[in-house]
Amino acid sequence: MPETHVASTPASEFQEPDPAAVGFVLHLGRALHSYGEASHRLEDILGAMADRLGLQGAQFFSQPTSLMASFGPVHLQRTHMMRVQPGDVDLRNLAEVHSVGLQVARGDISPAEGTERIAQVAASPPPYGSALTTVAFAGLSGASCQLLGGGASEIAAATVLGLGLRMFTVLAGRVPRLGRVLEPLGALLVSAAAVALAHVAGPLAVLVATLAGLIVLLPGLTLTNALNELASRQLASGTARLSGAFITFLGLAFGVALGNRLAVAVFGTPALVEPSRLPGWAGLVALVVSPLCGVVLLKAAPRDIPWIVVGTALGVGGGQVGARALGVELGAFAGAFAVGLASSIYARLQNRPPAVVLVPGILLLVPGSVGFRGLASLMERQTLAGIETAFSMMLTAVALVSGLLIAGVIAPERRVRTPGAPWFRTRLGG
Repeated sequence: MPETHVASTPASEFQEPDPAAVGFVLHLGRALHSYGEASHRLEDILGAMADRLGLQGAQFFSQPTSLMASFGPVHLQRTHMMRVQPGDVDLRNLAEVHSVGLQVARGDISPAEGTERIAQVAASPPPYGSALTTVAFAGLSGASCQLLGGGASEIAAATVLGLGLRMFTVLAGRVPRLGRVLEPLGALLVSAAAVALAHVAGPLAVLVATLAGLIVLLPGLTLTNALNELASRQLASGTARLSGAFITFLGLAFGVALGNRLAVAVFGTPALVEPSRLPGWAGLVALVVSPLCGVVLLKAAPRDIPWIVVGTALGVGGGQVGARALGVELGAFAGAFAVGLASSIYARLQNRPPAVVLVPGILLLVPGSVGFRGLASLMERQTLAGIETAFSMMLTAVALVSGLLIAGVIAPERRVRTPGAPWFRTRLGG
C-alpha cells in the first residue's frame, strides 16, 4: 500500500487562538442550538465562522443535547464540551443571532462585541405575551382541525382542547416533574376531555378533535429534521433526534389510549359520526389563521408575518397540487419544494436565515398527524392499518426532505465576500 503522509503544524508555528474569538464561536453555537438550528447547519455556520476568525483546525460536533468544539492542530487541540438542552424554536432570536454572526464575519463588530450582543438577544423579552400565546394554542388547534377534515363541532371541540392543553403546559412549566411527562399526560387529558365533550356538547368525531387538540405536541417537525440530518450524513444527531420523535409518538399514543379508555368507562362509548362538510371559504380562513398562530408559537418577528403567510400558502397549495398529481404522500414533495424556494428567496431579499419562512411553512406538511394515526391503530390492535399508516408517514417525511434538498440545490444560499478573506460560504444570511 502507498505510504500516507499527514501534514501537521509544528508546535513552534502554532499560535494560541484568540480567547475572544473562541468565546464568540462557543456562545454563537450555544445560542443557535437553543433557538432551534439543525445540527448540519449549525456545524456549517460554526466552521465558516472559525475560518473567518482565523481559528486553526476548528472542528465541531453537534447533537440534540450536546455541542463539542475543538481548536488547534490535532496534537495540540483544545476541546470544549457544552451540555445543551433543545429549546423551543425561537425564530426572532434565531434571526437576531444570525445577524450578529454576519456582522462579526464582515468585520463590522469585534468578536467580544458579538458575544455581548448575543447575551442581549438572550435577555430580551419574548415578542408575544402569555395571553396571545394562549389564543394561538386554541387557534392553531381549531384551524388544524378544519385542515384535517373536521366540521363545525370538531373545530369547536378542538379549540377548547387546545386551550386546555395550553393551561396544562403552563402548569408543567412551573412543575418540573410534570414537564417530564408532558406528552403522555397531556394526551391523556385531551383524549379524555374529547370523549367527555362528545357526550356533553353533542356527537363529534372524537379522533379528529383529539388529534387537532394535540397538534402542538406532535413531533412531526422533529421527525422531518431528523431525516434531513440523516440525509446530510449527520448520523449521530439524526439518529438521536429520530429516536426522540419515536418516543414522543409512543408517549402520545399511550396517553390517548389510556385517556380514551378511562373516559369511556366513566361516560360510555361515544357515537361514531362523520364530520360535517364546511364551505370552501372555511379552508381559506384556516389557511390564514394557522400560520398566524404559528408565528406566535414559533416566536417569529412581526416583520416576517407576510412572508410566513405567503410561504405557508405556497406550501399547502403546492402540496395539494402535488397530491392530485402524485398521490397524498408524494404530494408533500411539491409542497416542501415550494416552501424551500420561497425561504431561499426570502433569505436573499431580506438578508435573514431561511428557517424563518421554512419552519412555519412546512408545519402543515409534516407527517405528525399521520404517524399518530398509525400508532393509534397499532394500540387498537389494528396491525395492518397501523403498519400501512406508519409507512405512509415515513414516505411523507422522505418526500418532504427530498423536496427541501432539491430546492436547496436549485436555489442555494449565496456567498458573501468578507474583508481579508476569500469567498466566505455562510448560512448566516445574505
